[in-house]
Amino acid sequence: MNDKQKARNFRQYKVWQDAIDYATEIYKITDNLPWFEKKGICDQLRRAVVSISSNIAEGAAKPSDIDFARFLDQALGSTYEVETQLLISKNVGYIDNTLYLELLNRNTIIEKQIVGLIRSIRTQNR
Repeated sequence: MNDKQKARNFRQYKVWQDAIDYATEIYKITDNLPWFEKKGICDQLRRAVVSISSNIAEGAAKPSDIDFARFLDQALGSTYEVETQLLISKNVGYIDNTLYLELLNRNTIIEKQIVGLIRSIRTQNR
């Protein structure tokens, strides 16, 4: 690939598909948070988890691999943000340890997929 490449089809990336499924699950779970958290951790968590797939999709539309990798960096940062918010949610008792570990595992899988895609892109452009 080179810097003149046309837009990629983001829908074909497994990481994007997994991130969509993950965001959908997080939305369902956050529906059960206390009402007073709807403008707190609930909104933060939802924005961060949606940002993962959104940045992958937006980056795929960029013509250069450098720009795509930059958006993937943003998506990776959002996975770290989700991880932080999940830990806080567990620590304050909004989610139990079993659910926390389940969600953390899914988050880690997406993190690894993003890191692999970033490496692949940056290696091709050396």
